[in-house]
Amino acid sequence: MPPRTEGIDLANWNWKVVREFVRRRCGLILSRSSCLNYLHRLGFVLKRPKKRLLKADAVRREEFVREYALVWAAAQATGATIFFADEAHFYADADLHGKWVLRGEPALVDSTSPRWGEKASYYSAVCLETGEVEVMELDGNSSAETSVRFLQQLRANHPGPLIMIWDNGPAHSGEALRSYLSTPNLHLRLVRLPAYSPDFNADEAIWGWVREEVTANTCFGTKAKVSAAVGQFFRDLPARAEEVKRRCRTILQVRAEALAPVAAALLQTPQHVDPTLALV
Repeated sequence: MPPRTEGIDLANWNWKVVREFVRRRCGLILSRSSCLNYLHRLGFVLKRPKKRLLKADAVRREEFVREYALVWAAAQATGATIFFADEAHFYADADLHGKWVLRGEPALVDSTSPRWGEKASYYSAVCLETGEVEVMELDGNSSAETSVRFLQQLRANHPGPLIMIWDNGPAHSGEALRSYLSTPNLHLRLVRLPAYSPDFNADEAIWGWVREEVTANTCFGTKAKVSAAVGQFFRDLPARAEEVKRRCRTILQVRAEALAPVAAALLQTPQHVDPTLALV
């Protein structure tokens, strides 16, 4: 239960909340170390939280797991390649993460306070079956036009049938995209993730990996230096394909694989539509 259930107007338990709780209940004032000991004895551990997106539609998410199981089975049957895609920005100022320091020493990160516009922006797409990662740096913000350029790059580098899975961001729709998708013999299918479901997007792990390994606690100062560091990370990824596959696997794959036999059987039924019907 949160502290508010005990009349303490704070969101989370910590040693100060424990001290206030004991003061109110028992009239005692405990030290910081005693309060921390109580938290540990009661089974509390310190974790970095993740957002629980309350706007996510649980029913739609369940439906999408089944849809993805069919998409994956169809891709296996037709030789199509599935990519998950997303965009991200990396700023020139320090991207603060937890760091190890000696007890009693401050955790400090140098910063030259670069302006907010000093950032490098990217598209990337990851294939979980091969561990391939496609990347394109942006000049400015993403839009339908930049999404088309990224799809064209992906299409040029991967000649077989493609299935792209991404979210419903505004850059993933628009006249430029609709026009591109009408290209004859494009052999490209776009699949939309459910709203508020970043945990289903395998490409999110790529951006977290960059922040962990490249930008964490580092002030690059300029966009050019950010681009150089992030670019080197992506140039090194082809040699780390197995790590890509391991890191980027999500709960979506775990749940869909449990449905794989059913999806494969469904695709074999005579009344089932052509699994590539949505490929342009």
